[in-house]
Amino acid sequence: MNAESGFEIKPVYDSGDLSADAEERLGRPGEFPYTRGVYPTMYTERPWTMRQYAGFGTAAESNARYHQLLKAGTMGLSVAFDLPTQMGYDSDEPIAHGEVGKVGVAIDSLDDMRRLFRDIPLDRVSTSMTINAPGSVLLLLYQLVAEEQGVPGAALQGTIQNDILKEYIARGTYIFPPKPSLRLVADTFAYCQAEIPRWNTISISGYHMAEAGASPAQEIAFTLANGIEYVRTAIAAGLAVDDFAPRLSFFFVARTTLLEEIAKFRAARRMWARIMRDEFGAKNPKSQMLRFHTQTAGVQLTAQQPEVNLVRVAVQALGAVAGGTQSLHTNAYDEAIALPTEKSARLALRTQQVLAYETGMVDTVDPFAGSYVIEAMTDEVEATATALIERVFGYGSAVDAIEQGFQKQEIEASAYRISQQIDAGERVVVGVNRFGADEEEKYEPLRVDPAIEAEQVARLGALRAERDGTAVEAALADLRKAAEGTDNVLPPMREALRRRATVGEVCHTLRGVWGVHQPVEHF
Repeated sequence: MNAESGFEIKPVYDSGDLSADAEERLGRPGEFPYTRGVYPTMYTERPWTMRQYAGFGTAAESNARYHQLLKAGTMGLSVAFDLPTQMGYDSDEPIAHGEVGKVGVAIDSLDDMRRLFRDIPLDRVSTSMTINAPGSVLLLLYQLVAEEQGVPGAALQGTIQNDILKEYIARGTYIFPPKPSLRLVADTFAYCQAEIPRWNTISISGYHMAEAGASPAQEIAFTLANGIEYVRTAIAAGLAVDDFAPRLSFFFVARTTLLEEIAKFRAARRMWARIMRDEFGAKNPKSQMLRFHTQTAGVQLTAQQPEVNLVRVAVQALGAVAGGTQSLHTNAYDEAIALPTEKSARLALRTQQVLAYETGMVDTVDPFAGSYVIEAMTDEVEATATALIERVFGYGSAVDAIEQGFQKQEIEASAYRISQQIDAGERVVVGVNRFGADEEEKYEPLRVDPAIEAEQVARLGALRAERDGTAVEAALADLRKAAEGTDNVLPPMREALRRRATVGEVCHTLRGVWGVHQPVEHF
């Protein structure tokens, strides 16, 4: 049997499968090269941060869900935004029609962000926001709400995804071309260093590439290649590596292939530590640490026999924990059908709590260390991923490879190969190509009220009527001037948002200067 990354999985492993320098490659927890974890004690003193990704309909509905999750024991919030917000459009624009509030919460203005975090003390929660092209806009709205609560930027903790390069590869919610997008990322690094120093300024994501079909080795190779590109961009913008690198974070998937996933996480940590030390000269150990959030694999959930997804999610979560994740979101079992219900979201959180408090997984650091199969697989994943990174930079840069369609084509080939194996029955998917049920139980999914769009549009109309339109136009003009020059665009952007400019108005201002990305099709 071959691993998803392509190497052969042997029926039996022994000491002969370990590398000659296995001890050196392994190291100790909390020490270079961090194979065994980024902290000496890992979960023995406190477990990973348990997040639940949530956001649907209106800000008020999402706020209610956040309060339920916090009451149930969630330690951090993770915000899902609807597609118009992700693409920098307001809810009342024609292009947004039919998508408002569908796959996440609609956020058009400071007013919406206030409703989203009403009565949630932002100095006591860690918030992750899955937002990319307009990531800086949503972060500034969050900062403004915190200021209204009396919470200074220095007290805020969380992450914006802000990873635009993977959007060109696998997901598609980009706005601007790569070069101005990278400038916006570097401006965000610099702004947060001064204003929100505890914020993770980017979550360099392999998750969406994996959901598009990337193998574990492809996932970490293309993610780390993007990470290298961001570091190079920040250094070229005049930032010192040890000033911004400690705030970089990563985001990976956890699949059901337990052993390969554990090996993947360990290989990624080791590779990043060496890249940062040897290529960029990072001296601060925190600059060398690959800290990451994990989400269980939505693409592996099935609409057939959805209750079986409870088992899949538990196995995937176990792999993330055994692999040393810093935070974890567990998908609800019904997410292959619709947005999760309150009950299924609570069950997903309980899965993490069982792992943390009933299994003994938190009692010792890196329990799989020294396993013949895990160490051999870690070496295999690392070697495969390293070779892929070399192929990426054979094009010159990660952006050059993206523009040539390299990563996208490699991922599509991997997805096709796995699909063929499933169709042929070589890879078993329980309930799909084996062990089917004669009759599926009826399931009633959560539905999003179509009236949400009309309500959101009405709120936008009221906002535009109430605000000082002249002040908004002046603030947007200042933003346009910064975008045309070399000044950091975030301070004038914050002022425009404070004046109640909308997300769409801010993004359209930047579109007017930077243009929009036009993908090139490769056949």
